[in-house]
Amino acid sequence: MFEKNSIDQIRAAFPRAVTDFNGRKRAFFDNGTATLVLGRAAQAEAEARINWSANVGGIFDESKQANEVIHAGRQAVADFLNATSPMTIVSGESATSLFFNLSYALGKELSGSENIVTTDYEHYTNISPWVELERRGKIQQLRYSRLNMEEGSLDLDHLQELIDSNTKIVTVTSASNMLGTKTPLEEIGKMAREVGAYFLVDAVHHIAHGPTDVQALDCDFLVFSGYKLFSSHGSFLYGKEKYLDTLKPYKVKPASNSPPWKFEWGTRNQATFAAISGVIDHFLWLSNEVNFHYEEEFMEYRNQKRSLKIAMDAIEQYEMGLSKAILTGFDDIEGLLDIPEVTIYGLTDLNRLNERDPTFSFEVKNIPEEEVVNRLWRDGGIAARSGHYYSYAQEIYNKPKIIRISLVHYNTLEEIKIFLKTLNEICKTKK
Repeated sequence: MFEKNSIDQIRAAFPRAVTDFNGRKRAFFDNGTATLVLGRAAQAEAEARINWSANVGGIFDESKQANEVIHAGRQAVADFLNATSPMTIVSGESATSLFFNLSYALGKELSGSENIVTTDYEHYTNISPWVELERRGKIQQLRYSRLNMEEGSLDLDHLQELIDSNTKIVTVTSASNMLGTKTPLEEIGKMAREVGAYFLVDAVHHIAHGPTDVQALDCDFLVFSGYKLFSSHGSFLYGKEKYLDTLKPYKVKPASNSPPWKFEWGTRNQATFAAISGVIDHFLWLSNEVNFHYEEEFMEYRNQKRSLKIAMDAIEQYEMGLSKAILTGFDDIEGLLDIPEVTIYGLTDLNRLNERDPTFSFEVKNIPEEEVVNRLWRDGGIAARSGHYYSYAQEIYNKPKIIRISLVHYNTLEEIKIFLKTLNEICKTKK
């Protein structure tokens, strides 16, 4: 999907895509933990912090501009998600803080007889807030939809069985941060609506990998983090206007009773909004690079919203090629599927690459995880990670530590060649 010139320009847009701050050339494969920062996002953040650091609500220019930057950031996120209004976008310190705040507000509507349905491959951000409601007696039960363990996908029949007339909330991730598996959100959303339950989406892991349309999903709430989308720390929540209006979150008395402000704790950081606007500008630029491939597609969107869908679709198509290369390798280099010592967790069917993000968790027989990642770094300059990723799936698979690589659109086939060559050599040394 991307021409070589476009890939070169994409990598140039990220100051640390090629080398780290020490000048060491390396391949950054730890994007599931945090993506590298886009240059224009960092520049926009710095400009807002220096020039418009005043608080909003003043009559002077710095204050007025701070307010404009915040509003522009809300509008950028709304366009990116195809939300109806910038007033449906709430900012927060983290996805975790937003989920806890939302859970507290929803908890006020619960009597203790209801249940909440989630899945066995959620991030704990989308588990702990609901566990807390169960602990406090606000719900009767938190139910977990099981996995098809061999392939790492959801058992949708089991999920459907768990949803009943007492289900108040169905809350799922858009993709597993351990397995890379995408969740069939539209199908699950219909299940939630059939019983009148709220439908919540944790989009943190998938947000950088493909188009997200809150109106098409008809979700009631969706959360993602800026630092997983080439921006700064800080997160965003989309909520349907009617629910943002009626829910009563915890707040200080003088704070506004209107959304989105009533959901936002403390003073907003205008630099966060400036940074996310910079990311959206990057996607608009990317759309211009690839839109000649999209003569008829996404015509249901207009103007900037269509451009953003084109950019994210192009990213998704490109990353499917990266996933295929990770699994199958190259003419002279074996991929993960063909290395006997490697066990992969998650979908490996080449005909189903559209059902996964380029996130791969694996282990190497008879070699400790830390040794593998240390040698990947030492011998190949591959920045990968071994550990716990706050994924409930690691408990399901009984893998408290596992190796994970996660790629995004500034990664390349050449980097994958280096990774696979290095991993093959590591495996050979233990034979």
